[in-house]
Amino acid sequence: MIGAIILCASLVVGVLSLTGLGVKITSAILSLSNDMLWPALLLTALACLILGMEVPTTAAYVICVSVAGPALTSLGLEPLLAHLFVFWYALLSTITPPVCGGVFIAAGMVGENWLKVAFKAMALGIGLYIIPLAMVANPEIIRLAFNPAGALFDALKVAIGLGAISYGVIAHKALWQRGALSRRGPF
Repeated sequence: MIGAIILCASLVVGVLSLTGLGVKITSAILSLSNDMLWPALLLTALACLILGMEVPTTAAYVICVSVAGPALTSLGLEPLLAHLFVFWYALLSTITPPVCGGVFIAAGMVGENWLKVAFKAMALGIGLYIIPLAMVANPEIIRLAFNPAGALFDALKVAIGLGAISYGVIAHKALWQRGALSRRGPF
């Protein structure tokens, strides 16, 4: 099974390299971002969300890292961070419209509109979109073996930020709705 997935991914990567589309995407990321890291990260995330649409995990990673990885490493991002960033966003295509296969399955199971389920999944997974950016902003987080204190401090900063964002997106709305319902009275 894994061999078949890798074979399919290598076919896609081969087509991207033979047609020159992979190099064009890398060049487009670098030129549109004016060789600045943060705009390049956002463009890479968008490219990975598109390229990883409903492709199995291994294939999504191989496709996205071959296309978008070189742009990030050429801007000075450590290779491990670049690979983690690309891998993370390639996998987020499962809950990001328009393809979002996991969302279609969930919407079919509960008989709900798939777009409503997709936006709810994205709201519940808001932290998943932010974690790769937080890893780039706090690179000590991946150096637990070399700098445990720095890694734990950065992890704590990221956890507090994700908690605040999650509260703002998810819990705040739920508290507001609960408050609005309680004002109506028991009937």
